[in-house]
Amino acid sequence: MTADRLAAEESAGGSIVDVALTVNGRSAPVRVEARRTLSDVLREDVGLTGTHLGCEHGVCGACTVLIDGQPARSCLLLAAQVDGAEITTIEGLAEPDGTLHPIQQAMMQAHGFQCAFCAPGFLMSAVALLADNPQPTRSEIREELAGNLCRCTGYQSIVDGVEIAVRRMNGDSSGGSS
Repeated sequence: MTADRLAAEESAGGSIVDVALTVNGRSAPVRVEARRTLSDVLREDVGLTGTHLGCEHGVCGACTVLIDGQPARSCLLLAAQVDGAEITTIEGLAEPDGTLHPIQQAMMQAHGFQCAFCAPGFLMSAVALLADNPQPTRSEIREELAGNLCRCTGYQSIVDGVEIAVRRMNGDSSGGSS
């Protein structure tokens, strides 16, 4: 299927590019149409469907991934723009043995999500926040997560989950409850 798609693109005069990605610590070289978004490449070519597509305009945040440690909307980037970058998706948060990242554990404890369609974007944004600011205030958490939309919750449980993760990551093994 990919070969057919690439052949059709070339015959129509489109450009094909080789992109060297590292996704979740693994080399993931791809040959794609120059116009393909990073989100589509991650989902369709790399096979990591945890990066969700909501609005495809960069508004909802569901497609947020980390690029060289910084959060970015993968629906707004062409795969060719991130050639050579280190990409972390939601699939890359858990340890290889399946141990969940503290933010994932905390969101479960706080019952952070209902349908969880928005969860990958929120979690990746929260991971980036906690890497830059390991002791954010509730206001700072809200500000950082303001770029992610959820249609199911009132956001309280998501913010509570980040606060639990902060406590866990700073030595309180119970994480406490909010």
